[in-house]
Amino acid sequence: MKKYIIIGNGVAAAGCIEGIRSVDRTGEITVISEENHPVYCRPLISYYLEGKTDPQRMLYRSPDFYEKNGCQVLYGERAVRLCKESKQVELADGSLHPYDALCIAAGSTPFVPPFAGLETVSRKYSFMTLDNALALEKGITPESRVLIVGAGLIGLKCAEGICGRVASVTVCDLAGRVLSSILDDECAALMQRHLEQKGMEFALGDSAARFEDGRAYMQSGRIIDFDVLVLAVGVRPNISLIKEAGGDTGRGIVIDSCMRTSLPDIYAAGDCAEGMDASSGQQRVLAIWPNAYMQGYTAGQNMAGSHAAFDKAIPMNSIGFFGLHAMTAGSYEGDMYEEKTETSIKRLFTKDDLLKGFILIGCKERAGIYTSMIREKTPVSSVNFELLKKTASTTAFSPDIRRKKFGGVV
Repeated sequence: MKKYIIIGNGVAAAGCIEGIRSVDRTGEITVISEENHPVYCRPLISYYLEGKTDPQRMLYRSPDFYEKNGCQVLYGERAVRLCKESKQVELADGSLHPYDALCIAAGSTPFVPPFAGLETVSRKYSFMTLDNALALEKGITPESRVLIVGAGLIGLKCAEGICGRVASVTVCDLAGRVLSSILDDECAALMQRHLEQKGMEFALGDSAARFEDGRAYMQSGRIIDFDVLVLAVGVRPNISLIKEAGGDTGRGIVIDSCMRTSLPDIYAAGDCAEGMDASSGQQRVLAIWPNAYMQGYTAGQNMAGSHAAFDKAIPMNSIGFFGLHAMTAGSYEGDMYEEKTETSIKRLFTKDDLLKGFILIGCKERAGIYTSMIREKTPVSSVNFELLKKTASTTAFSPDIRRKKFGGVV
């Protein structure tokens, strides 16, 4: 009987379990989980703080998911070494676990810069996991003044989650705009105005030079007083297991379209993996929920002996703050088509007869069609693109394209 080990217990791991079971119904699956929780929807932790959900409703799969799939889960355990010659995983307690096929789905960890005086801050938190959210919830009061370092996706979702539960929220970032990794200046300014209307304050193009408990001395000379500090500067993929075993790594664990690493019988998926971006043709870490699941599923299929590939991963985000939704995908290169109002912006980017990317803020119509065109590399010349800019109708596609995309019944 084949032995499978999955290191990590997030969405990529869930995909891997289901990928294995789609091929092999009887092999032994062991999941090594540092967290003491079943797989859950991490993007919902801010909604937990808002009181819009609870841990039970945050579960990504049913409570009997592992039992139904014949999995053993080792909760609260950490893998510290890969013994690739003997095909074993060593845990922090010294125990060794043999495998025939292994998937690293270990995700990422917060990056904490070496801020001077950080040790003087008694109430400081990260915001990546359910345990982080539970700890932060205990650390805030209605009188708390919260400083969040980082105006990216994690920092702003944290700010949204606690904004109605504390006295003030200030967000700082060295970048001059919010969501700098996915929005340009104009789009970011629209989102920032919306957040400011909800009570957030910003210190952009600025960050802490040093801390003294309850006070941040900023690089600009400004002083910000706070009671609670949240560090959301960024994340780093967990690549150490593969790197120390001699495998290929870049920013993430290097994988091919079958999710194979450079080490025999070892695969990787999710936020720790570095694969091909179908929209740009470059190797990148694509830390996106749908990509993580598909990478995990593909890895699981191949671990079990199939020959599957996933080569349609693209960067994409769908996120909302206080009712204003932003959706982005692909790369922002080539010619730009734009529509905008005071409360919305739509941008479509085309190059070499392909839709390369889009930004939609305050408007989400046709996002699925645009995403499909980017993934499938549908030639713009094969559709009525002028019509598609304005309508979600499949009539924008030629009959041949419609048959291929929609099963020949349109």
